[in-house]
Amino acid sequence: MSAPVTPPPALGPVAQSVDEQLAQLSESFRFLLDLTPVDATERRREWLAGDMSEPRFTYRELSTDPDVVLATLDRLDLGGIEDPSVAKLLTSKVRELRLQAELLRARNSPDFLPMALELYGSVTPDLHQIAQQVLDEVGHEPEPSDPVHATEFHELAVREISWYQEQNPAVVMHAEIRDDVNGVLVSGDTLLIGSDAAVQRRRANALLQHEIGTHLVTQVNGADQPLRCLGAGLAGYDETQEGLAVLAEIAVGELTRTRLRQLAGRVLTVEAMVSGASFGDCWQQLVSRGFRRGSAFTTVMRVHRSGGFPKDACYLRGLVDLLVHLEQGGKLDLFHLGKFALADLPRVEGLDEAGLLTAPKIIPRYLTDTTCTRRLERAPHSPLSTQVSGYIDSTTKEDLP
Repeated sequence: MSAPVTPPPALGPVAQSVDEQLAQLSESFRFLLDLTPVDATERRREWLAGDMSEPRFTYRELSTDPDVVLATLDRLDLGGIEDPSVAKLLTSKVRELRLQAELLRARNSPDFLPMALELYGSVTPDLHQIAQQVLDEVGHEPEPSDPVHATEFHELAVREISWYQEQNPAVVMHAEIRDDVNGVLVSGDTLLIGSDAAVQRRRANALLQHEIGTHLVTQVNGADQPLRCLGAGLAGYDETQEGLAVLAEIAVGELTRTRLRQLAGRVLTVEAMVSGASFGDCWQQLVSRGFRRGSAFTTVMRVHRSGGFPKDACYLRGLVDLLVHLEQGGKLDLFHLGKFALADLPRVEGLDEAGLLTAPKIIPRYLTDTTCTRRLERAPHSPLSTQVSGYIDSTTKEDLP
């Protein structure tokens, strides 16, 4: 007879109340969906057909009134939170949610970009240099063929989700095809697949591990924690989440040249947009660097949406920061417990050591494969100045044409 499981210590009544309200509030509105055009595919077709006037995108009706979100935040009493680390984490989350609500309210206005920069930051000289280096040193790939379209990718996603549910029947994840979604993204516990989405077959598993093996796995594990905001995401989690998700692509050997160049191109597009470059100027910059016309449009749309959205610089920045973390002897284990920023790792470690966190329900599938774990072990050991472009040689060369 197995010993009874001892429940983790309580966070304290005030912290639990605030955490629960913040988690529910985070889950109540679709931040990324509400900032993403519903007609990006149509505008892309027009652009590629020769209509290169500044695209005018259409957005969803907001799922939640930003004023309601802000009023709810104003009513929270943070003063009685017992644990200083928890208090810091939840106070930062309140600030982030406030910024997100203000951004939704300012969608497509001149006020949007300054607040988006406050939320996501801009491009530092070091990050610019790394992005430039990638584009200078990583060559092009042949035109992709044999794409996986939405229906087939959905079938692959359902099988991947079923694997996790076989490991733990309590796991709740979903995948669905949507006409109003561009590409593939996670919202809450659901993988959303645009009906026009197409993925290179040789990158299909990488995308599954990025979206399901990282974003959905950490959502499931985080939502099961005593600190529920780890499921919705603590403040500033995006950068580390995206870095972790790209590490998953490295682990399965599918970080292609095209993908790495895409991440670098996003950085330079964010930098250009922040400096005042128009949609057309940003597009031309990418095309002149060898990007395909259609993928260049999608990159620029993501960066220019809603008035200027610099989030896309965080993929490469998060990857570089996690590689430095690994190179310095850091571990990734705790990052699978939920969504949080690398900067908050010491606080999360403290909560874990105090017994305030629980073991993950599931771990990413790729971590059960020794070939994948060996790739991760090799990833950080190239010089810092060349580590991004250096992975191609040290970890995925065998997968490239």
